[in-house]
Parts: sequence; C-alpha cells; structure tokens
Amino acid sequence: MSSESDSAHVTAASLVEVWRGPIVESQHRGHIAAVTGDGKTVSALGAPDTVTFLRSSGKPFQALPLLTSGAADRFGFTVQEIAIACGSHSGEPGHVETVRSILGKIGVDESALKCGVHEPFSAEVARELARKQKPPNVLQNNCSGKHAAMLALAVHVGAPTGSYDDWGNPVQQAIAKTVAEFSDIPVEQMAVGVDGCGVPVFGVPVRDMALMYARLVSPSKSFDDATRTACRRIIKAMINFPEMVGGAKDRLDTELIKAGQGRLISKIGAEGVYTVGVLPSAEWPNGLGVALKIEDGDDHRARPPAVIEALRQLNVLAKSELIALASYAPTIIRNRRGERVGEVRAAFTLEINRASS
Repeated sequence: MSSESDSAHVTAASLVEVWRGPIVESQHRGHIAAVTGDGKTVSALGAPDTVTFLRSSGKPFQALPLLTSGAADRFGFTVQEIAIACGSHSGEPGHVETVRSILGKIGVDESALKCGVHEPFSAEVARELARKQKPPNVLQNNCSGKHAAMLALAVHVGAPTGSYDDWGNPVQQAIAKTVAEFSDIPVEQMAVGVDGCGVPVFGVPVRDMALMYARLVSPSKSFDDATRTACRRIIKAMINFPEMVGGAKDRLDTELIKAGQGRLISKIGAEGVYTVGVLPSAEWPNGLGVALKIEDGDDHRARPPAVIEALRQLNVLAKSELIALASYAPTIIRNRRGERVGEVRAAFTLEINRASS
C-alpha cells in the first residue's frame, strides 16, 4: 500500500478555499471517496488510495468486539454506554458519569484507564475547571469511553487489564481482526501506529475507510450473525445518543447525526479525517460510506464545509438539513474586532456514478 508520505504518487484535489475579501488566500487539499456496501466506488476525488490513519473514525470498529464477544450483554451495558464507546465525547458531566458507570459494572476504577488526560473538548467544562483551579481528569478524556469498553472486553475474555492497550493483548488483536474484516486488508499488511490516547491505530486507504462505514451500516452477507447484529446495535446507539458520540454543543458529529434523522452516522478522526455511514435507502440500497481526508490535517475550518458539501452533492442531506448545519458551512473568518472578513468554503465537484449504487 502507498502511504500519505509517498507524495510522488499522491495527487490531492483542492477541496476547500479560504476567501478573504475578493481573493482566495489559501487552499486545503485532500481526498474523498464514496463506496457502497457491496464495494462499488460511486465517487472519488483526489487520490482515494492514499493510506492514512483512521484515528477516532475507527472507534465504532474498536467497539464491535465488545458486542460480538458477549461482553456488553454480560455486563448489562445500556445503549447509551455503547454509544460512548464509539464516541469522542466532550467531557461533560453526563459523559463522565456514563464512563464511570461502565467501569463500575466491570469492577474497576478510573485508575485502570490508560488514555491519559487532556483539557475537555467542552469549552464550558474547561472554563469551569479553570474557575475552580482544578485539573482535568481521565474520565474527561474524549477517548475514555473507548478505553472503558476495551477494559470491559479484557475482563470478559480474561486478558491482562494492565496491558489492554498493548498491540499483543487479545483485546487489540480482536480489534485488528475486526478492522481487517471490514476493510479487506489483512492484519499483517496493515499499517499500525499509536493513537493519541495510546492504543494501536490502523492505517488504511481513504477508499477503504468509506467501505468500512458502508459495511457497518449495511453489513455484508458474508459476516456472521454476531457481527451483523453488533453492527445494528452500534448504529442504533449512535443514532439514539448522538450527544454521546460528540457533545451537547459545537460538535459536528452530533449535529450531523441529528440532522440525518436516523438516516446516517458520522465520526470524526484527528488530522483531518471524517467518515459517514448512510443507511440503506431507495437511492443507496446497499448503504453508502463516505470518507474524507484533509491533506494538511486541518480539523477545524476546512473539514466541516468539505464534509457537508460532499453529502449535499451525494444527495444525502436535504435543504432543510443543510440549513440546520449552516453554522458549520461555510466556516466564517472574523478579524480581531469580530467582524466577518471572509469565509472557508468547499470548492469541488464530485462525479457520481449512480449506476454503481
């Protein structure tokens, strides 16, 4: 497989333009792929075979072994708890309590979490911590739900809980096999790195990221019953509790899932990655996976307008839903006085092969 660093073989497309007054001041380039559940590519832009890490877009697949193994049922995890295992949460009180509930059910405390500590994504929670002069805690880490789920799997299968984050641990091996099954990339051929929260992270082509999400929302008939059932439960959890996937405010994942009204799931990944799964419909009977990578890794101004525009062109989002997401696209540029002086907007056209759907 090629890697993102193989620049001689990568031709990224201009996806987003940064306008200040009458001129384009900057551009963000990248790659987009849209793939159906039966593996047909309906649209591609840039170099969709570029390999990059899934980052947090991999969380639903990291959570799948929790369900297929029977661990979620053994410990009585709620739909809400399954959702936070798939999320990059904002560190709000409800998130903290949900993760704490998972840990309580499996009989470990927060000291067992190995995701590290960072300032909560929620601006309100971060301000409150600063006001009280308190440091953030590990439960407020956006990945604490994922790590709690990994601990639950370790307890269930009898794997060492102290090394649940290690590549050789049965927990991580089960996750690797899941990623391989959904991406069609053998584990031994997959690029493996270390994510920001300390666990293994998988490098796959952007096109295969889209395939993974298409298969998540429309599982292959070749998958066993446990995997197909687990996919349905993951989808249900993310749609029913979108605030556990992101947060109560200013989280594109949450707002996009809400806008989709039960028709899609979405998940951010660091370094400019974004993934969407569109459930089977009249237009996309085999489901649709959409994956995007902003080449320069931008997570803020470029990614939202690019994702929303791709979904608009794929006819996934209706006009009323686009209006509900208007605060994300275009991204507004303001000067130090708060005046609007420009905007960041999508600047690409997808060629869509609807015959492939």
